[in-house]
Amino acid sequence: MGKIRLKTLGEKDDEKQQAVDAQKRRDAKKQKKGQGKAEEVVVTPVVASTAAVSNDEADRVEEQVQVEDKKAEKKSKKSLEKAEAKAKGPGKKHLAAQKKVDVIKSYDLKEAVKLVQGMAYTKFDETLEVHINLRSDNVKGEVTLPHGTGKKVNVAIVDDKVLAEIEAGTINFDILITSPAFMPKLVKFARVLGPKGLMPNPKNGTVSDKPEEAAKKFQLGNVNYKSEAKAPLIHQAVGKVSFKDTQLVENIEALIKAVGTKNISDVYISATMTPSVKLSASSF
Repeated sequence: MGKIRLKTLGEKDDEKQQAVDAQKRRDAKKQKKGQGKAEEVVVTPVVASTAAVSNDEADRVEEQVQVEDKKAEKKSKKSLEKAEAKAKGPGKKHLAAQKKVDVIKSYDLKEAVKLVQGMAYTKFDETLEVHINLRSDNVKGEVTLPHGTGKKVNVAIVDDKVLAEIEAGTINFDILITSPAFMPKLVKFARVLGPKGLMPNPKNGTVSDKPEEAAKKFQLGNVNYKSEAKAPLIHQAVGKVSFKDTQLVENIEALIKAVGTKNISDVYISATMTPSVKLSASSF
């Protein structure tokens, strides 16, 4: 038989305590070892990152902040200027022009034209405009103003050279005229010409079997008028303030006739910077 070792109650308690202490020491070593690895892995990148931020990244951040500050300052300045202009209201010259108009009165066409010419006060040659309130929507057409608008109109007739210029991004015309034969070649430029209102269209006379004759018509003062998409209104330039009053009267009469008196509710005329003057019903 083997030897039998007898343990007392006190010895068993000592062994248990020793086992517990040994486990604590092992846990402490593992924890210390893990912390060392963590420090080795984590600390080194942080030091490198800090060095990078303190140089290149810090400079970039500072530059960005300066750019944002300048933008904010510029925006603030514009807002302040607008607020000041609004607070000041109309200038002395505009107020003086307003006093010449009786807002309750409707003026005869000839009288109204002379009044607007007399109110113009800017150094540049102001454009005289006609503003028509319509009785219905979707009113459009074309009219030849006897004396033109005073604006030089660059009219181009489509050929291979013009197509090459458009493809290169060069647009040197206000109106583009084409014959039906060139329409297929123009289709690919619709996205460029369409938004600018330059795409030829049979409805406004810019597609013609006789493009040369159509071009002459537009150069002599042919204009297209059209009511606004969201309101029954037409705004149309009909000349310059420097025109003779008789020339402006004839241009306005031609426009009113083309639009049609049955379509018109009210008519006002004004120059670029002047108050508007209402025409009497007998004028249209």
